[in-house]
Amino acid sequence: MLSSKSASTPCDYTTKLHQHSWSPLSTEYASSYRRLIGRLIYLTNTRPAITYVVQQLSQFFYDPTTDHRQAIFRILRYLKGTPGARIFLSVSSTIHLKGFSDLDWVDFLDTKRSITGYAVYLGNLLISWKYKKQATISGSSLEVGYQALVSATCEL
Repeated sequence: MLSSKSASTPCDYTTKLHQHSWSPLSTEYASSYRRLIGRLIYLTNTRPAITYVVQQLSQFFYDPTTDHRQAIFRILRYLKGTPGARIFLSVSSTIHLKGFSDLDWVDFLDTKRSITGYAVYLGNLLISWKYKKQATISGSSLEVGYQALVSATCEL
């Protein structure tokens, strides 16, 4: 991947990943996919920009396809192009507690479950974040919005 062109975003947000998108990977490529997912999960501690897409790709840990492999290559190209984009802890930050929540209603094509998430900042420092696939299927985007707000409020 050293000679590849870098990417400006960790994933193509218009592409929806699901289990039966392309042909399955061979055993050799599937094992390297699993090792790479494990390393990327560890890297999300200091690179929160890749957290969402790594979480999505880790759901296909046991049965990856060529579409998933292309998505993981996109993450590697993004990391290549942004070597200094890490969490930076500054001492001159103001002390204001801020929270943001977001939802993605019925985005995951295989299970039809919604994804909610939140981020909590203390000044300019990200101190907590979470993305979660809901346990139940929601009937409306309003219901999912309330779930996202409740989880962000509980964290605050």
